[in-house]
Amino acid sequence: MFKTRILLFLALLAVNPAFGSQNPEAQVATIDDVVVVVNDDVITRNELDDRVKSVISQLKKQGTPLPEMSVLRKQILERMITDMLQAQYAKETGVKVDDAQLDLAMTSIAHQNNFATLSDFLDKLKSQGVDVKKFREEIRSEMVAKKLRDREVESKLAISEKEVDNYLANKAKMGLENEEYHLAHILVVVPEQASAEKIQAARERAEHALSQLASGADFAQVAAGTSDANDALKGGDLGWRPADRIPPMFMNALKGLKPGENTGILRSPSGFHILKLVDKRNGSAPVVITQTHARHILIKTSEITTSAEAKKRIMAIKQRIDAGADFAEEARRHSEDGSAADGGDLDWLSPGQTVPEFEDEMNKLKVGELGVVETQFGWHLIQVLARRTTDVSDQQKRQQARMAIASFKSEELYQDWLRQLRDRAFIEYHLDDDQQ
Repeated sequence: MFKTRILLFLALLAVNPAFGSQNPEAQVATIDDVVVVVNDDVITRNELDDRVKSVISQLKKQGTPLPEMSVLRKQILERMITDMLQAQYAKETGVKVDDAQLDLAMTSIAHQNNFATLSDFLDKLKSQGVDVKKFREEIRSEMVAKKLRDREVESKLAISEKEVDNYLANKAKMGLENEEYHLAHILVVVPEQASAEKIQAARERAEHALSQLASGADFAQVAAGTSDANDALKGGDLGWRPADRIPPMFMNALKGLKPGENTGILRSPSGFHILKLVDKRNGSAPVVITQTHARHILIKTSEITTSAEAKKRIMAIKQRIDAGADFAEEARRHSEDGSAADGGDLDWLSPGQTVPEFEDEMNKLKVGELGVVETQFGWHLIQVLARRTTDVSDQQKRQQARMAIASFKSEELYQDWLRQLRDRAFIEYHLDDDQQ
């Protein structure tokens, strides 16, 4: 208890120097502002209120009925705690996104929203009353979280060819090779090695959600108020997924459903699930695509190497190659990518296999041409070696199977990692029931 009070005092002092002063009213106001202590940081009531307003606005724009306010606030607060824990861990372990990387991502978002320049996009946001500085930091936080997940989860995934073979065999056996499903879900997480009481509490939450659905409640509303998944505040919408990206145990439950219906409670290692079949369609058709055989040289950006320095180095390499130097030899000497040992050779690339900026630049090049582009990884020098049109139905089936297996494993690993992060943390709530 003594340690708890010290931590709380230090956290409050950091937020507001008035805490610890001789003014009792200032002390009371500061205490009232703190809703949760998370390690050596805090979440204030104003921060929670701001996030609640933002989420309510988002739900209304989506046309999603609002859950009960106390339930929604609790959901949002738990998400804020998770976000804060990830931000703290990123800072501890040196994961960051610098302004150059952020500007690159913001420019990509601007282009995706049909704006010619980032400046035009930001002007539009300002005209709609959006706090641009806050928006930038939200995008930065999302990018940091993505980097963390890539490092802590995605990089540790291993999928064997046997797993792919078994997956495709099971899919064919179920007669679902060409089906695609639009799904929404509710997930109630069960902590690893949870006690019987915690498992029962999680089951009761899932049963309550199912009871609400049976009574005619809107699925998106129940998901926003109940689900522990990252997409909860988007109504649990998973979008369209081919059958090979849906676990067999879920497919068995979906087979008898009509669009608009939901499953009962399903148990997985992650917890309890309820799925809604929004719609389904047949996705069968030969898949003919244009593939590009390319190679590249990468100079990474970092705290030591700025974007300008990386660009200067990549342009110097380009000049040498233009003057007759061998591309493969330059790649082996200077590239900071794993393909360096192969002379920068990336083999045949299919659409979507590289980051958008890289793919866009590569697609502009004629065979033999060199191009330079900056991505989130650094500066690339790209050369297109050949192009071909090919039917990749079989390869795509295997790739989709691999992606499906990865998505199952990834989500379970990610939830496990978040639970471990939370288990190691000091979290103390300072909200009365009537304030939640």
